[in-house]
Amino acid sequence: MDIRRGIAVSPGVAVGPALVLDTEGVRIHRQVVDAGKVDAEIGRFRDAVDRAAGDARARQKSLTQSLGKEFGDIFLGHALLFEDQLLRAEVEQRIRSQAVNAEYALSRTIRDLVKRLDQSGAGERAARFKADFIDLEKQILGHLIGLEANTLDDEADPLIVLAHDLTPSETALLPTSVLAFATESGGPTSHTAILANAKMIPAVVALGRFAADVSGSDTVIVDGNKGLLILDPDEPTLAWYESQKLAQKALADPLVAFRDMPPITKDGVRITLLGNIEFPSEAALCLDRGAEGVGLYRTEFLYLNKTADPTEEEHYRAYSAVLEATGPNRPVVIRTLDLGADKFSSLSEVISVEKNPFLGLRSVRLCLKNKKLFKTQLRAILRASVDGDVRVMFPMVSTILELRQCRSFLNEVREDLEEEGIPFKADLPIGTMIEVPSAAILADLMAREVDFFSIGTNDLVQYTLAADRNNENVASLYNPADPAVLRLIKTVVDAAARRSVSVNVCGEMSGDPTFTALLVGLGLRQLSATPRKIPELKRVIRLISVADAERVAREALTLETARDVTTLLKDNLRRILPDAVV
Repeated sequence: MDIRRGIAVSPGVAVGPALVLDTEGVRIHRQVVDAGKVDAEIGRFRDAVDRAAGDARARQKSLTQSLGKEFGDIFLGHALLFEDQLLRAEVEQRIRSQAVNAEYALSRTIRDLVKRLDQSGAGERAARFKADFIDLEKQILGHLIGLEANTLDDEADPLIVLAHDLTPSETALLPTSVLAFATESGGPTSHTAILANAKMIPAVVALGRFAADVSGSDTVIVDGNKGLLILDPDEPTLAWYESQKLAQKALADPLVAFRDMPPITKDGVRITLLGNIEFPSEAALCLDRGAEGVGLYRTEFLYLNKTADPTEEEHYRAYSAVLEATGPNRPVVIRTLDLGADKFSSLSEVISVEKNPFLGLRSVRLCLKNKKLFKTQLRAILRASVDGDVRVMFPMVSTILELRQCRSFLNEVREDLEEEGIPFKADLPIGTMIEVPSAAILADLMAREVDFFSIGTNDLVQYTLAADRNNENVASLYNPADPAVLRLIKTVVDAAARRSVSVNVCGEMSGDPTFTALLVGLGLRQLSATPRKIPELKRVIRLISVADAERVAREALTLETARDVTTLLKDNLRRILPDAVV
């Protein structure tokens, strides 16, 4: 048995026969074109681009109908890339100036662009654009030289796809017979990962080289919860995962009933459950799964597939769509842009190049430096506030001064709207995320400045333990059960209580039933998670009492290692929920 560890990008578990997609690229030869045939070569290139753009718009229409406009827009972005005149002009100029074939000119242009992205130090967002450009090249080459995309028969037997990488186009075309996929490369914020989540296909990426160690039809396991690919599983492991599949299937239907039940503990304490969303279309899903509103609305999607920064009207329409779906009396917490130094204001312009963008110009630091970008979003949020229970939240605040600067700039935007006679909610609740250790330590001071906190455990764990959760070399250090993380959460909750400031938890920790009793015991009365997790969280909440939860929290705070805390929490969940998958 061979266990490979990667990055989990779409949850779920699958067991089945492997299909290893061809990992060899297409070798493009440089060919000299006679001067009299250069125009014909350019015409051949233009025809291939137009046909590829048509394919992209067809995929956009199909995905919009099946998954929603936001997912279809991934391929609208591809179509816009195909039609981009600067890109076309660069390829055509190479054909003319070097008298080379279209295939070579295209490939060389794309590779030069990818190289610039590699050298930009622009992190995950650069990786996303790299994948899109490579997909673009593949689609155009398909029409130039008859390159066939990896396609699977929808009538085929169930299987698990293994590949070096999957382009967004290939992921969008995966049939229902694909149980899961795993790739050697890829990232957690790629369009491939986004589509895997949308299609609810378990997926693990960035596993490193493995394709050479697998043969077609070998039995493999993809664990999209833990980020594992298991090759040639032994009988006990296979039996355990098969039992987990059956357990999850058995739980699925009963859990639906919990969506309409109030999340009240056995001793009568109500816990507010909210949903995390990235796209406006997910707002309705929150309510369908029993959430009481939106606790975290990530707005970075507005920058996907854009050749320019989104306008104020684009922001406003997106926020209005969410408010229309949730209704006037349910909270919608809009997080201002959490973009890093890897943020692109257009597909060809990187804002800045930094050696370590995670410790650099990101989130509110970027917004406070780029006032035009910040103002555009804040104006739209304030305008939308009259249509519902809107709340604004600033991410990655690390000092009191940063928080005050954000509040001050928000006041300036309010004054501008007032002078223009544009209505907005004067008493818009203001919150800050606690996801940097300095903010947690200063929570008593932060609480004087805001109406609410939201603890972003993903980054809080990462920064507290100095471990990148997407780096397989240190991923074992990234653990939300670490005592240092628990103590910081307790510090924040206690500081907020002294100032009567509400506290939410919106990271992955809040959506894991293993941590539910602990969080309630630490004093949390509000949790925000992905919509699909809401019924399961309700089930656990209704089976615990605050007194028992406080006992668990007290014991957890005395423990010295993450392993000991994890054992305690799993044992507790098994005690209250014997059929839990932990």
